[in-house]
Amino acid sequence: MKFCSHCGNPVSQRIPQGDNRLRYVCGHCQTIHYQNPRIVAGCLPVWGEQVLLCRRAIEPRRGYWTLPAGFMENGETLEQAAARETWEEACARVRDLNLYCLFDLPHINQVYMFFRAELVDLDFAVGEESLEVRLFDEREIPWSQLAFPTVGRTLECYFADRRKQRYPVRNEPIEALRAHHQKTT
Repeated sequence: MKFCSHCGNPVSQRIPQGDNRLRYVCGHCQTIHYQNPRIVAGCLPVWGEQVLLCRRAIEPRRGYWTLPAGFMENGETLEQAAARETWEEACARVRDLNLYCLFDLPHINQVYMFFRAELVDLDFAVGEESLEVRLFDEREIPWSQLAFPTVGRTLECYFADRRKQRYPVRNEPIEALRAHHQKTT
């Protein structure tokens, strides 16, 4: 950030009085510009024994498979964001959304939240951000072609939990994602 979005004057980084972190502060109007993590909301859409994946048409990781997910917008709930992203990327409607996986990624200032959800029907299609959308059985998952460690870990947990028919809400540390990523690369 170089300029204040409030008055247009230059900003500099400093620790404001009463704070403990570097912030962008306008030298003219004294506005403090807070930068907070971005929330990524997504779904693990299920139809019977299969899960719906999307092959990305955008960077980063164009051509790799992912669960439908994206940045939460102002004015929506997490559940609404996850359902919207599923619609935008896979033209799929989901129901019975249940929070399932939460991943804190402080190194990239993001928090990922995935919901388990049921597909309403098989009426899905390629959205603007997808090259391909399809259902996969567990044995067909393209593990080495998954876009992000969060996606791989969510799928790993889901298939293990499905065998037990128990789906706890998971909040895993970054180390679990790094271990998963090292295992699959």
